[in-house]
Amino acid sequence: MTATPRTPRPAAAGHHECPFTRDPSRWERERSRALRTGNVPGHTCSAACELVLVYERTSWGWLAWTVSGDGSPPEIPHRIAVLVPGATRRQRLALRWLARRPARRIPVDTVPGSLRLGAVAVVLVSLIAGLVALHHGVPLDVALPAMLLAPLLAEHLPGRLDSRAREHVHTVEGADACRYLQHLASLHNSLVQAAAGSDRYELRRSAEIGHNLLWDAARLLQARDTRAVSDALVARERLMLQLAHQVAQIIQRTAHEDATADDVQTRDLAPLDRHSPSVRPASPRPMAAPSPRKGTLLMPQPESGPADRTPDVYLLFAHEPYYPGPGTQEINTTVVVADSLLHPQVRQPDGARIHDLLTQGRQPGEIIPLATLTHELNGGADWPSIGDWESVTTDLLQLVRDGDCDALSLGLPEIARALVCTSPHSHVRAYDATSDDFVVYGSSERAAVLDEVGMFLTGIVTEQPFWPGDNLLPPLVGRRS
Repeated sequence: MTATPRTPRPAAAGHHECPFTRDPSRWERERSRALRTGNVPGHTCSAACELVLVYERTSWGWLAWTVSGDGSPPEIPHRIAVLVPGATRRQRLALRWLARRPARRIPVDTVPGSLRLGAVAVVLVSLIAGLVALHHGVPLDVALPAMLLAPLLAEHLPGRLDSRAREHVHTVEGADACRYLQHLASLHNSLVQAAAGSDRYELRRSAEIGHNLLWDAARLLQARDTRAVSDALVARERLMLQLAHQVAQIIQRTAHEDATADDVQTRDLAPLDRHSPSVRPASPRPMAAPSPRKGTLLMPQPESGPADRTPDVYLLFAHEPYYPGPGTQEINTTVVVADSLLHPQVRQPDGARIHDLLTQGRQPGEIIPLATLTHELNGGADWPSIGDWESVTTDLLQLVRDGDCDALSLGLPEIARALVCTSPHSHVRAYDATSDDFVVYGSSERAAVLDEVGMFLTGIVTEQPFWPGDNLLPPLVGRRS
């Protein structure tokens, strides 16, 4: 089983398919302003005119729309900007700076190019201010540099600020690129709206992951040859669709739970019939565990608490990459439910011992990397007393590839895979060629990778729990001594 959704693909949200979907009157006001400026194609503007752009700001960036002369709203944005995820206040100001109106320029006949209207105004103001300063006794060697520096700053400083602002914003232009990013933005906007109306961590985390996917897609679309990154773009679109699908399921399930809770509360508040029979909750039936296969020896353990064992725990382990089929993505990490360790085709009793270690004192639904178990076993020194983890994971991977159990097959990036292969408190250093320096990733980035994996896992198991396989061996009766 892979991380593909099992239900039909959700329809994209209707947001951003036209300017100001939620406020059509805003578009009419902006269009009227653009008509007054005259920079409208087919109206009073020539092909050399700089177009007037109407900026629609969002929580993740903005969309720049052009105004047509016939009054029809555009279908594709002229430019889309995506702000870096987790932006600070200064970085958000950079986004607003890039959305400012273009400076008016005055052509100069004697020299090539043009001058900013603001720079010309600064020249006049600085000249008047310099003359006044000289009249009041300011030395010439102080007033003259100030008079010359002010126009230079007014002419060249905005360009330098533009370069600094673009470090925190990915801007995409072109019809094809904007059309693709517009589709992703529509999907992401549905995640943002779902998170804004709820306090659930899953919805907020989905919006954060969606913003990261949008940021990465904008970075890829800035490349000149988008065909070279088409596989990466398709992968991000697939992840965004999975997030939208999962959020829709969470909202539907939450609405059902709220309706059920309201119904129960209504019944509790209603007067009880004195003749109504009392109902006791049914006791769960003990499930008969299948007998172990012949030749399997399970070590006796001290009597202790099966109540301490946590169900629905998952094991994450990395392995040699493989490709499930032609043209598919590389699979280098796998997540299985803990009970798959009890499969008779897994090396025993090693698998049962690892199962006992994996399910003791955990949280329901927790994903435990194999590296975490190594950390808990004195850095791996105690693995010989548990079992051969390499043989166990090899057998588990063979089960997954043969279809004898369910699993979440992942193609993690290099840094993410390295993080889940280290202990919870270790660090991973990676060389960044752009900054010519090393970047250190630690426990917070590792937890973020596990959270992202958990989001995909939750979307699958809520629809259908993982099947650990058939003819499972019984778990150990007690905890590890």
